[in-house]
Amino acid sequence: MTVLDRMPADNLASRITDGPTGYSGVDGDEEWAAEIRRLADLRGATLLAHNYQLPAIQDVADHVGDSLALSRIAAEVPEDTIVFCGVHFMAETAKILSPDKTVLIPDQRAGCSLADSITADDLRAWKAEHPGAVVVSYVNTTAAVKAETDICCTSSNAVDVVESIPADREVLFCPDQFLGAHVRRVTGRENIHVWAGECHVHAGINGDELADQARNHPEAELFVHPECGCATSALYLAGEGSFPEDRVRILSTGGMLEAARDTGARQVLVATEVGMLYQLRRAAPQVDFQAVNDRASCKFMKMITAAALLRCLVEGKDEVDVDPETARLARASVQRMIEIGQPGGGE
Repeated sequence: MTVLDRMPADNLASRITDGPTGYSGVDGDEEWAAEIRRLADLRGATLLAHNYQLPAIQDVADHVGDSLALSRIAAEVPEDTIVFCGVHFMAETAKILSPDKTVLIPDQRAGCSLADSITADDLRAWKAEHPGAVVVSYVNTTAAVKAETDICCTSSNAVDVVESIPADREVLFCPDQFLGAHVRRVTGRENIHVWAGECHVHAGINGDELADQARNHPEAELFVHPECGCATSALYLAGEGSFPEDRVRILSTGGMLEAARDTGARQVLVATEVGMLYQLRRAAPQVDFQAVNDRASCKFMKMITAAALLRCLVEGKDEVDVDPETARLARASVQRMIEIGQPGGGE
């Protein structure tokens, strides 16, 4: 008997429709949540949800966090099936670290503009221009790019990773130009070359709106993701004295959660994808968390809908696979990062 055979006759799955923006037709209500949990148990699956996912997806998941932390959890849990509610490169990373497990993503069309900003061919050509350089790639990259990488990094440990490389070695940092600029600024390293990639959502949170928000809320703290185009502006505000330096925090998503639990501020302005606000408000309900840009929503993250997750558990789709040799090389680059130090809050 299949999972589908065990579903009730008048089942939710019959309502699912597919369109150019993803799967729809099902609400993320209590009935849906109960069915998701039942099907997950039948499949022996662990549900992982990224911090940027829809609230209903986060609520029904077994674990919520950043992509690398979730991938490491996937490798540790006893279940043989991992359902990764995030974008495609994240599910690939889970497969890299759990090669013997089945990894599913509720909609394989959920891509990532940052991961797509560099291909393995691009990286090979760049490496040919800089023989002997050390390649540092953000975890927000495809498996094929990780396989061409010497050491991966997260936004919270990128500085430590680069500082672990001998000072006389050139560094190729990809693909995020804003994180790369942050690393160059902190390390003072002149021989670091930065790829001109970006997350379209984070790049769209600009310095002018951050400055306006900061000046209109002088008592607030600023939580700014280093992928944001406004990260430099945030540091400039602090440097020129127009905003207290101790209230400007450049943080990964995991770092934001830690800071939220510790903050004494009554209000925090948050510069990252708006899905993060849900976890921040749960972590510190007494704090008023407000988005610097309330339009900063990733359409790819939001493709993991209630209907998509239901379809995934009913049909066992979409399975994510990585070529074994690609996975072996990519896993080595992630492992080198972990050996340098704990990757902390991930992306």
